[in-house]
Amino acid sequence: MKDKDKPRIPGGKKKHGDFSAFVKKKESPSKTAKKPGPSRSLKTSKLISDRFREEGEKNFDKKPTEYAPDKGKRRRTKKTSDYVIDGGLIRLNKYISHSGICSRREADNLIETGAVKVNGVVITELGTKVKPTDKVQIGSETLASETHRYVLLNKPKGYITTTDDPEKRNTVMMLVEKACKERIYPVGRLDRNTTGLLLFTNDGELAKKLTHPSNNIKKIYHVQLDQPVNSKHLEDITRGINLDDGIIKPDAIEYVGDGKDRTQIGIELHSGKNRIVRRIFESLGYKVIKLDRVFFAGLTKKDLPRGRYRSLTTEELNHLRMVK
Repeated sequence: MKDKDKPRIPGGKKKHGDFSAFVKKKESPSKTAKKPGPSRSLKTSKLISDRFREEGEKNFDKKPTEYAPDKGKRRRTKKTSDYVIDGGLIRLNKYISHSGICSRREADNLIETGAVKVNGVVITELGTKVKPTDKVQIGSETLASETHRYVLLNKPKGYITTTDDPEKRNTVMMLVEKACKERIYPVGRLDRNTTGLLLFTNDGELAKKLTHPSNNIKKIYHVQLDQPVNSKHLEDITRGINLDDGIIKPDAIEYVGDGKDRTQIGIELHSGKNRIVRRIFESLGYKVIKLDRVFFAGLTKKDLPRGRYRSLTTEELNHLRMVK
C-alpha cells in the first residue's frame, strides 16, 4: 500500500481527514487568556459548512456575469504567434492542441492515422512544422488556433454538464456564454443537482491533465445526507467501499465542523468516476440531499458566489500547469 493511500494518522491517532484549509481562524477573545485552539479534527470544514448554508438560501443571478474581486494586473494569455519557432514555424501537434481540440499526444495520433491535412495535403509525419497562417484541417473541420481561456464557475443546481442537450434542458454552457468569445468546454463534469466548482477552457492539453486518472487531481466535496452517518460507516468508507466498478477509497473523510451535525460530511478524493460520492453513501443506505464541490485542483470558491464565474489568476494558472 502506498503512503498516499493510507489514512492520515497525525500524532499516532487515527483521523479521517483534514479540511482545515477551509476554516476561518477566530480571533482570541482576550490576549491574556488564551484557550487551547480546537483540534484539526474539530476544525474540519467549518467554512465549508457556513458557505453551504449561506449559498443554499440565496438565489443566484440568472444572468451570470464575471465576478472579479481582484482586478490586479494579469499576465497576457499567449497566442499562437507567441509559440512560433524556426523563422515563424510551429509544430503541428502544438498547433492542433492550441486550437482546443485535444492534447499534443492525441494530436500525434491523429497525424499518424492520416486524419490531419495542411493546406489540403494529408500529413502523417510527426514533428511537421506549420505556419500560424496555414490551413489545418481534421476531417472536414478547419481549425482556428485561439487564445487560451480559463474560466471558473460556481455551478448552481439544475444545470447539466454538457455542451449540447437534445432535450433542451439547461446546460452549464448557458452560464458562461458571455465569459469570452472563444469556445470553451467544461473540464470533467458535475451532476445536474451537484453544485460547486467547474472549470472551463479551450486548452485541450491542460484539460487532459486535469481529467486523467494518473494525475490524482484532488477534489473536496461537502455532502449533506438524509440521516446522521454513524462512526462505523465512516470507518468503512475510510477503509474502502466495494462498488460495482471496484473498490473506492477516499483520501480523507470527516464530519463537518465540530461533528455535532453528523448529516454533514466533508470528503476528499481524486477519483473521477461517475456519481462516485453519491454511490459511496447510497451503498450504505444513505440519500444525498446536497452535494457541493468546494475544492478542485487547488482552486476554491473563495469570493465566487453561486452562479457566477471568473477568469483564473496568473498564480492559479501557473499552479495548474505544474500538474504532471
